[in-house]
Amino acid sequence: MRTYSTAEAAERSGFSIDTLRYYEREGILPPVARTPAGHRAYDDGDLATLDFLHCLRDSGMPIERLRRYGELCRDPATFPERIALLREHQASLAEQALQLERWRTRLEEKLQWYEEQPQSHVSRDAGST
Repeated sequence: MRTYSTAEAAERSGFSIDTLRYYEREGILPPVARTPAGHRAYDDGDLATLDFLHCLRDSGMPIERLRRYGELCRDPATFPERIALLREHQASLAEQALQLERWRTRLEEKLQWYEEQPQSHVSRDAGST
């Protein structure tokens, strides 16, 4: 099995070294195996976990929810709780997507209005919404 140093795991995952250590310390990431010299030795499973954590973080999951997810992942009997937590996040993302769509539509309406105005009118209207 291939292992990766902290620097390699950071490069591959897109997280900083400090974030990797923080995630492990906070229980977001399970404890990472160590070499005989005491250095962290990440494996492909750790990198897969980090990839999913990146997805959750980039999609706005709060740190306390990431921590809870990490805790749940260490107990095989918590599948229903993990599903519930991820479903809640999914619902939150769906609501955010709807809001973004409303804002995008409003922006398109304004752009269309500007594009339909004579250029002299648009210059006079620069300060209005």
